[in-house]
Amino acid sequence: MDADVQVLGRAVKQAQYRQHRALDSALGEVGTTLAQWDALRAISGRPGASARELAAVTFQSEQAFGALVGRLAAQGLVERRPGHGRRIEHRLTPTGEQTLTAGHQVSERVLEECFSPLPAADRAALLGLLRQLNGEASPHQSDDASPRRDAEPLGQDR
Repeated sequence: MDADVQVLGRAVKQAQYRQHRALDSALGEVGTTLAQWDALRAISGRPGASARELAAVTFQSEQAFGALVGRLAAQGLVERRPGHGRRIEHRLTPTGEQTLTAGHQVSERVLEECFSPLPAADRAALLGLLRQLNGEASPHQSDDASPRRDAEPLGQDR
């Protein structure tokens, strides 16, 4: 049976939208949003990265990421330092690390709930298919079902 690509695309977007709403709502419990937590996660996984690099991995424009990181810096979660040439490097502050850790705990709970209708084998199969679709690592790797804190960001609705 062939799936209608329009229906398939909408189903993927619907699942993503539901997941993002649940994450954004729950992350409010620890004083952050999905966009902020995703930026903290990207900065933590890439210490010293430029705004351009961080914008790309968080699926934002450089301007949007710059505004977001400015708010994070004002909240004392991120510090920006001059790097090589005109480059500005980003690092988490201890408070930013605490917020990131709290966000990981919240996201683990929320994502477990979001994917709870699927047995472990189906989760692994879905991950493998999505990685294949996105041109990433082989869907048959043994670590496909294991969570990775340094994995690419979830992205966010803007």
